[in-house]
Amino acid sequence: MPDWIATSINILTLIVMLFGLFGLIMPVFPGLVIIWLAALGFGIFGGFSAGGWGFFLVITVLMLIGNISDGLLMGKKALDYGAAKVSLVIAAAVSIVVSLFFSPIGGLIAAPIALYLSEKNQGHTPEEAKRITKGLMVGWGWAFALRFAIGIIMIILWTIWM
Repeated sequence: MPDWIATSINILTLIVMLFGLFGLIMPVFPGLVIIWLAALGFGIFGGFSAGGWGFFLVITVLMLIGNISDGLLMGKKALDYGAAKVSLVIAAAVSIVVSLFFSPIGGLIAAPIALYLSEKNQGHTPEEAKRITKGLMVGWGWAFALRFAIGIIMIILWTIWM
């Protein structure tokens, strides 16, 4: 393959990966999947070498771990602060619906409000509901840090692979 094509593939892959990485700021944005798709495209268009398959396998496992642990971490922190499971389901559903009609930012705003209102409806005082909502927000922070770190590791592995 000519050098200009290989360079173009590398640059395009990096741009897509960085888009995925910085998109991770939004909890509902599938940034790790976008990074993974960029690595897959790199492998398809740039050619999977024997070592490339190994790198891609590790990148795939990291993407799966990041996506699974993301939701678990947010929910776990809210539960640690006393959230009811039904409130978490309501908050997630409201977040998805609002994200579809308005934007992911709307979903980010709606989820904690829905959790707070659901917890008040469960009989918690406003202070308790605020504390529980804070737990969700703390979980979001930790989940972002984890996703971002995994995204950086995925990109580093790709740079070694290329």
